[in-house]
Amino acid sequence: MSSFEVHPGAADSPVLLHVPHGAWEIPAAVRGDIVLDDAALAAEARHITDAHTAEIAAYAARSVGRAPWRFVNRLSRLVVDPERFPDEREEMAAAGMGAVYTRTTHREVLRPDGFDPGPLLERYFHPYADAMTDAVAGRLKAAGRAVVIDVHSYPTRPLPYELHGDGPRPPVCLGVDPFHTPPELLARAEEIFARFGGTAVNSPFAGTYVPLRFYGREERVRALMIEIRRDLYMSEPGGPANEGLRELGAALGELVAQLS
Repeated sequence: MSSFEVHPGAADSPVLLHVPHGAWEIPAAVRGDIVLDDAALAAEARHITDAHTAEIAAYAARSVGRAPWRFVNRLSRLVVDPERFPDEREEMAAAGMGAVYTRTTHREVLRPDGFDPGPLLERYFHPYADAMTDAVAGRLKAAGRAVVIDVHSYPTRPLPYELHGDGPRPPVCLGVDPFHTPPELLARAEEIFARFGGTAVNSPFAGTYVPLRFYGREERVRALMIEIRRDLYMSEPGGPANEGLRELGAALGELVAQLS
């Protein structure tokens, strides 16, 4: 089984919706290295998973005539986190939450001290990164540009692992990069998502995902992270979705339509 899915959109669409943190599955071989018991692991998954974000992206794709492409992680971020740097550049490594987590959202032990992340990086992280790079390259070739929209969610109240959890927690946080997020892209998102009660930039989470081959080098790759506060569309933590899911999916579809 592949650890990710690529859902084709319109052949000439530049937009790629990226859903990295919405899945729950942990392969049995990976589960064996996690020290939490089943109940504690289930609780951790409810806190860390961006539940229903794949459904929000799918709703957005169905709502527009020129459908975006979608790249969806099929495995829990407790396997590997595909959006982390796999080396010393990753600031979350200080909290035990680099590309392979060794601590939980509540800073408890997830994997034992001295755990070797190498096999997980080779099995899951690098193939994912390569495939995402290929997906962006495909949009560049087909459309002459690529727009990566990173679809996330975050809890209403900060969790202990957050390094910048003392800032504003708006209904929608927009993560930007100085090289890859042009002002007009941010402005469009701010206008569309303002209807949910307001937005903020890079708070409580900052930046956006761009494959390393293009990061800081290819100006035709544009990117924006959308972090949706979970109380807008679901019961926390990890509960069912409500009508807000469709409303947010429709808003994301509006953004996609403007970018296509």
